[in-house]
Parts: sequence; C-alpha cells; structure tokens
Amino acid sequence: MEAIIELKGADIYQRENLILKDVNLQVEKGEFLYIIGKVGSGKSSLLKTFYVELPLIEGEGEVVGYQLQSIKRKNVPFLRRKLGIVFQDFQLLIDRSVYKNLEFALKATGWKQERAIKDRIREVLEIVDMPHSGSKMPHQLSGGEQQRIVIARALLNNPEVILADEPTGNLDPETSEALLNVLKGINQEGKTVIIATHDYPLIRKFPARKLACEDGTVREVGEEEETIDFESLLNDGLS
Repeated sequence: MEAIIELKGADIYQRENLILKDVNLQVEKGEFLYIIGKVGSGKSSLLKTFYVELPLIEGEGEVVGYQLQSIKRKNVPFLRRKLGIVFQDFQLLIDRSVYKNLEFALKATGWKQERAIKDRIREVLEIVDMPHSGSKMPHQLSGGEQQRIVIARALLNNPEVILADEPTGNLDPETSEALLNVLKGINQEGKTVIIATHDYPLIRKFPARKLACEDGTVREVGEEEETIDFESLLNDGLS
C-alpha cells in the first residue's frame, strides 16, 4: 500500500506548548481512519499539522507528496487543495446561498469558467444528496444539512484526503449516522478519510482503524483492547 500521510518523530506544538511528542504514524491511500481522544488531547492539533495550520517544528512529515518540515509558504495552498477540510462549526458564509458559498470556494482556488463551476457544484451537491439546495441560505438548513454542504465544499477540488474535525459534534445520533454514511461512501470511491471524533457509538457502528491521542502521544488502538479502555479515552471528551 502507498502512504499518503506519514509522520516520523514529529513533535507538535501550539506556540511554545508541546502538544504531542514523537509522533510516528502512517496513513495509507484510500484508508478510513479515526483519531480519538479526550478534550485537549491533541486531535485537532494533529489535523492542523496535516494542513500546515500548525508548522512541523521537529521531526519529519509528508502529506500528499509535500514535505511538512520544509514546505514553503507559497506551496501551502497547493497542499491544501489536495485536502478537503470539514469543520465542526460549518464555517459557511451566512450572507449568501449554498450555491454562492460553493462558487466562492471554487473561484478562490482558481476556477474561472462559469460552466465548469456550475457543473462541479451540481456534482458535489449530488454526492452529498443535496441536489436541490443551491438556492437556499445556510439558516434555512438543518445542522445535518449544513454539514453535508460543508462536505460538498470539501470535495470541490477533488481532494485526495478528507480531514473531518468532529463532524458530528453538533448533530443528533440519527443525523450523525447519515453523515457517516456519506463519508463512508466517499471513502469507498477511493478517497482517504480521517475523522477526529469522540462519538463512541458512531465509531462502534462504523468500525475502522483508530489512533488515540493520549498522554501527549499518539498510539494505535488495537482490536484486542477491552471496550472499557477504549471508552475511557473518550469519556471526558467533548471535542
């Protein structure tokens, strides 16, 4: 298998604070992966390292072919275009329609031809089962519908990897399950999907490989581990 994300001996900082130490991990192309852990354990910091919101200070890292420890600022946008980022708090522009939100994201990444923009927006809205939502304003959508639009936005540039940071954090269980089905479908089309989450019932319903942020480190969660140990990683976590 081909690694699409790899960290070796990585120390992850937020400003001067060491969040995760000596991180060694490998994510294969086409994999579906959970990152779990309590609040403040470093899940979001790990994702932010992947898309260079946090610089890699110590160690080595490679994401979609870019070396994190030496990437130039001018190349960061090109790395990010190969990643689709799904935020818990949606971050939709509330003053414009769904279509205009998606159009804005495409134009910001260099799309110019109106026909190509229109076709791509139609395609991604169909993928997330929201084909008739283009004219709606964000406030007219439920939380689950808004999160589907956020996933559609993440898919616009046909990224190699989807990074989802607590995508079900603001959703009820039924809506969360429907959203995971969307992400699973995207994964089955060949895209790598990485989800940072504390949603234990959902993880149990959609089992996959898990990495745990715990005590300032990242470790593999083995299938042989007791359920109670797994739950203890999450029982204090709200993000």
